[in-house]
Amino acid sequence: MKHRIVMDVDTGIDDAMAIMIAALHPDIELAAISCVSGNVSVDKVLANTLKVLDLVGAPEIPVAAGATRPLVEERRDASQVHGASGLGDLVLPASERSPAGVHAVELLRREILASEEPVTLVALAPMTNLALLLRTYPEVTDNLARIVFMGGSATVGNATAVAEFNVWHDPEAAHIVLSSGVPLTMYGLDVFNEVAASEEAIRTLRASENRVALALADLLGFEIPGPDGSGHAYNLIGDAGAVCAIVAPELFTVEQWPVRVELAPSLGRGQTLVDRRARPGEDEVHGPSRAAWPAVDVVLAERRPGSVIELFLRTLDVREALTSVPSDI
Repeated sequence: MKHRIVMDVDTGIDDAMAIMIAALHPDIELAAISCVSGNVSVDKVLANTLKVLDLVGAPEIPVAAGATRPLVEERRDASQVHGASGLGDLVLPASERSPAGVHAVELLRREILASEEPVTLVALAPMTNLALLLRTYPEVTDNLARIVFMGGSATVGNATAVAEFNVWHDPEAAHIVLSSGVPLTMYGLDVFNEVAASEEAIRTLRASENRVALALADLLGFEIPGPDGSGHAYNLIGDAGAVCAIVAPELFTVEQWPVRVELAPSLGRGQTLVDRRARPGEDEVHGPSRAAWPAVDVVLAERRPGSVIELFLRTLDVREALTSVPSDI
């Protein structure tokens, strides 16, 4: 099955890997990419995105810059995780590609409405561009098959104890997207933190002569500094897993649950509240029903360990690293 997608990114390490698999997978037609401030500034996001498209030899794909900050909050980045450039240790030559001469929101509108078939919107960043799109041009929802977003969590957070970075960065935008009425898939931290490359795989990639393999080694092997001065390799394919969930949903455990975003200025701000109760609680007896919460397909886990990283490595044709993947998958 062919999936026509548009992507919204804040190209850091894992967005780069997501762009790579989206551009190379035979079942994906990548129509456009919009950029937003998040992991790094939107100018760096735009430059990184164009460089990654060059790396994998992608055809000309329209790319545009969008929102420079969240709807309400001040801009906050994640350069402590993704490095000053956003791409960790990876250094790529400047691209000769030219960005589309329109704002990202206009690019998204144009590509969604022009498509002869419903489009899947893949959001891998704070959802500021998406919120602006949905509020400015609500007619795009008629030609959206689904919004798949990397964000949120049914358990712990990473930006805070309970909030994941993309949602925490712009909770109001996430609320607008979840309330849009478009079918939704949430690829959150629950599965994000499971899909990792082994140290052996990273060493194998680093010894390769394949430029994509070498780039992956720099991305996955980037040392994230810890509070005590020690570090650990990034090693997660992160956002790329959300693209894998589009082309191979059978690799994941997915359950539909009511989900809302906490907007109050409290310790819980930016949390995705995933109501996994088997039966109603006292809150429904004495207050509004959770039936009003948006129903979201929540990706909770990888069904078979190693299956997603195998799909990722095969798609990028870095087969030398597949020896590090369990042979029984």
